[in-house]
Amino acid sequence: MNAAEWISAFAAKLGVEGPTNAEFKQLLDLAGEAAHASERVAAPVACWVAAKAGVSPEDALAKAREINADDG
Repeated sequence: MNAAEWISAFAAKLGVEGPTNAEFKQLLDLAGEAAHASERVAAPVACWVAAKAGVSPEDALAKAREINADDG
């Protein structure tokens, strides 16, 4: 089972639809922004925070990039 298949199965177990291909890429990019700007453990938690806030992956990625640009 690859990552996309696992996420699809996980989403189904939770009763929601899995991410689109674009959302999947944005989430990976968000995780990369968080991990490279701080520590690797920030990656999954950043995705969780975005979901808890009800923010789209696209918007969350933009906010993460703002933080990283401010620190750069």
